[in-house]
Amino acid sequence: MLPIVLSDPKFPLGHLVITQNALDVLDETSVAECVARHAAGDWGELCEADRRENERALLCGLRLFSVYCDAAGRKLYVITEHDRSVTTVLLPEDY
Repeated sequence: MLPIVLSDPKFPLGHLVITQNALDVLDETSVAECVARHAAGDWGELCEADRRENERALLCGLRLFSVYCDAAGRKLYVITEHDRSVTTVLLPEDY
């Protein structure tokens, strides 16, 4: 996995993990970019209501959820747990 460069993250990611399924099929550069976007508060392809929910979750210490596509157009999720101990990269079918 490529190192993830974070500039001014909005929250700690905790331990970064990826499901085996996601590791097998996703482009690692895209994964690194998506995780960096997630940490910066760019929630990807969420609807406005879910974006607002993530902004509320930042303030209240709730789980954060983002949706992106990798370079090949495959959808992936990035989820940071409420206590910011773990961030997981996974495919929708891994959820």
